[in-house]
Amino acid sequence: MPISSPIPKLTRRAALLGAAAVLMFSAVLPAHNARAEDTVKLGLVAALSGQSAKSGEAITRGIMLAIDKINADGGVLGKPLELVSRDDEGNPGKGLVAARELAQREGVAAIIGGLDTPVSFAIVPFVNQQKIPFIGPWAAGTGITKNGADENYVFRVSAVDEYVDEAITEYLIANYGAKKPGMILINNPWGESNEKGLLKALDKRGMEHAGIEKFESNDVDVVPQLTRLKENGADSLFVVANVAPTAQVIKSLDRMGWDVPISSHWGPAGGRFTELAGKSGEKVHFIQTYLFTDAADPMFVKLQEKFPEIKTLADVTPATGIANAYDATLLTAAAIEKAGSTDGAAIRQAMYEISGIKGMIKTYDMPFTPDDQDALGPEDYTFAHFVEGQIIPIK
Repeated sequence: MPISSPIPKLTRRAALLGAAAVLMFSAVLPAHNARAEDTVKLGLVAALSGQSAKSGEAITRGIMLAIDKINADGGVLGKPLELVSRDDEGNPGKGLVAARELAQREGVAAIIGGLDTPVSFAIVPFVNQQKIPFIGPWAAGTGITKNGADENYVFRVSAVDEYVDEAITEYLIANYGAKKPGMILINNPWGESNEKGLLKALDKRGMEHAGIEKFESNDVDVVPQLTRLKENGADSLFVVANVAPTAQVIKSLDRMGWDVPISSHWGPAGGRFTELAGKSGEKVHFIQTYLFTDAADPMFVKLQEKFPEIKTLADVTPATGIANAYDATLLTAAAIEKAGSTDGAAIRQAMYEISGIKGMIKTYDMPFTPDDQDALGPEDYTFAHFVEGQIIPIK
């Protein structure tokens, strides 16, 4: 029989109580709290992989550039601002899980994100319920900020579908004399949002359309849809889709031999569009909120210093994502500072009070109100297209 040296009952009891205390203490004070005392965390939910990865990269670069400036100026609430990122892969379910993790596990003061409109729509109810400011630097679905919440925690520094639809309608009329445009829209909530906006813009002008065609992001041939639009008398096209699907529209037009004016939302700007669409991709004219046009631009120089892989202006595609995210980060940091805390309700109120914030796109004076939580409007839009892989303004 082996010899044992049993632990005295009192010692064993003390050990068990001590272990329980450690577990209780761990549960009450999660590991991240100790670090949260040293920094103010800002969350990012965006597509950092997949077909929209270039857009996610641009947003990340813009945020990081802004954080460098903020921290060099003393940080927020006397602490450095820290970025915590999560990849939503363009998937609404994954985006919601990421937002929950950032809010509940990482303890972020606010979340920047929602590259894809369907992802943003999935996150909006959660942030409004949890009272966490959510600032969109890309997704343009009108209903993201106009979501009907009594206390709306969703703000945006980006394009807005209903404004974009007005702009691209006027563009086709003014530049091509369009009288009967057709619509080819991605079959998701973003496409639905723009369908409403385009119909409203056409109705305002008493114009008819040649039809509304939908397609999926993985469709490789949309000739049938385009053929119907052509047979119905379309003299121009509205296109709403991201990089790869828009490229399929252009390839299908090439197969048909149909050379038709195209006015697009900014989806093609999210990556190396002409590498997928071919030379004809340069015919697509789309909305942007910011463009680098000079390699001597101080912000472009700073980007090159921070990201040595940037060699030319073409390497910052899309500049819109960088500028929107940079400005969104400055506005969010200013609101946190004005609120004097990381409390969501206090930050939301401060968003209505900040002013004089100089961003890349413009200087923001009272950019948000409870009735309008979009910082950019039609006056901030410009039209552009790809030329030899670079996005340049249309003159």
